[in-house]
Amino acid sequence: MPTFTLDPEHKHDMVLLFDVADGNPNGDPDAGNRPRTDDETGHGLVTDVALKRKVRDTLPLAAQSAGADLARYQIFVEAGYALNTRLEESYVVKGLELGKKLTAEQAAKARGWLADRYVDIRLFGAVLSTGKTNALGQIRGPVQVGMARSLDPVLPVDHAITRVTQTTQADIDKGESTEMGGKWTVPYGLYRAEIHYTAARGRQTGVTADDLDLFLRTLVNMFDHDRSATRGEMATRGLYVFSHDNAFGSAPAHTLSARIRPHRITDGVPRAFGDYKVDVDDTDLPGGVTLTRVLG
Repeated sequence: MPTFTLDPEHKHDMVLLFDVADGNPNGDPDAGNRPRTDDETGHGLVTDVALKRKVRDTLPLAAQSAGADLARYQIFVEAGYALNTRLEESYVVKGLELGKKLTAEQAAKARGWLADRYVDIRLFGAVLSTGKTNALGQIRGPVQVGMARSLDPVLPVDHAITRVTQTTQADIDKGESTEMGGKWTVPYGLYRAEIHYTAARGRQTGVTADDLDLFLRTLVNMFDHDRSATRGEMATRGLYVFSHDNAFGSAPAHTLSARIRPHRITDGVPRAFGDYKVDVDDTDLPGGVTLTRVLG
């Protein structure tokens, strides 16, 4: 995959397209893990939290593959690790006393150490004011990920499944031979999400061009490293980056994202990416704006 050098001192707006076939892209735990949908329109939804989880799980792999300094590409929000323990480490490294009031300069040093160490803090920000580190406040991240929505309505399907192994010996003693379960899938859905990078916040957290390049690589490949029978076949189908020539921006983001126009080209219910066509209007871009087709 080529290297994409985005200037972290400039604003960038992105459109991400991905699809799912016979899988559950983002289950709702309050609804028996049913795929999330808009109740009024039936369009499928994938939360920003789910997308950022996939980025967190994959970005260190991209950094390792690129030969980057892995000390800068650790993950703050990671399963099996307590946030307070990691926050308190910043106090220890910077010689600060836990539970004590910090000066603005001391708090900035601790936050800077955390941002330099954890790439998800550099990109997405974090709430740091927990436990004995409540003086650290929060870091607002430069990368904002929106909810993904399917282009067409989806119809989640609940599949009954069985297994031959019982949960308890008592079930076997009673003569039970199988146990029932369920599994939700979406037959097919093409989803669209918008992602925005704010240069002013990136300067505060120390985002580099390498960080942004690895972020793009991760968006393209993250579904390849998150495979499971539950999720079916998921893949990134398009990634388009509108880059401005300054930090403030040369055009409103919504006018740029509107230039990426995926639409259905077949009759009936869509069941594959080939049922869609993505039109990209790259003519007469506003002055100071360039378009990079990372994928698609």
